[in-house]
Amino acid sequence: MTPEAPLVRTATADAVTTLALDSPHNRNALSTRLMAELTARLADAAADPEVRAVVLGHTGRVFCAGADLSEATGDDPTVGPRGLVALQRAIVDCPKPVIALVDGHVRAGGLGLVGSCDLAVAGPDSTFAFTESRLGLAPAVISLPLRPKLDPRAAARYYLTGETFDATEAARIGLVTEAADDSAAALRTVLDAIRLCSPQGLAESKLLANAAVRESFERHTEELVALSAKLFGSEEAQEGMRAFLAKRPARWVR
Repeated sequence: MTPEAPLVRTATADAVTTLALDSPHNRNALSTRLMAELTARLADAAADPEVRAVVLGHTGRVFCAGADLSEATGDDPTVGPRGLVALQRAIVDCPKPVIALVDGHVRAGGLGLVGSCDLAVAGPDSTFAFTESRLGLAPAVISLPLRPKLDPRAAARYYLTGETFDATEAARIGLVTEAADDSAAALRTVLDAIRLCSPQGLAESKLLANAAVRESFERHTEELVALSAKLFGSEEAQEGMRAFLAKRPARWVR
């Protein structure tokens, strides 16, 4: 039997592990398998004393399309939300800085990955959208890392409208660290600075920087998992997901 190709490609060089989402058949959607692979590769990088930083990137034109809607109808509606919480927490708890490198489309749950990273560099082809409300859902568990970072007025606008916005706007509202015309050059600048830092200094500084995010996970995980599960199981969300997969307007569109 031919082994399945990995959904997360891994490379390590110059004290940096690069993890590239590579699931083109579903636009790097957060399937159970992709989340498990990414969580495992993060653990490997965290345990490697030679690794100073982790870069989370992607192949193709899509960084991450959000939840894998083909898996959204299982017997236990909390499985998907808990898997995403665990993945986001793995990024936050990794003792090495995790840097998102985005130059493509990011939707829904994919924004939770970006928001969980310590730094995020977005190139000119990046676009972002909280599309949940258009599907009868809400950005529930991805709010765990995002609400402490986002401008509240901007969060209200984009949560409620589902509008698409670019890298410059993403930087303005706190979703990404930098919007760069040359994202590779911007990433090199950050990594060169990180290589000057000690592992202990990085780990302890990351704990300080993420204090509000870790508090958000501790206080709100259970309520937001329950909200996500309730919404995914609702009649409206089922209609929204069917409409999305069929590429037709949902029945509430006016």
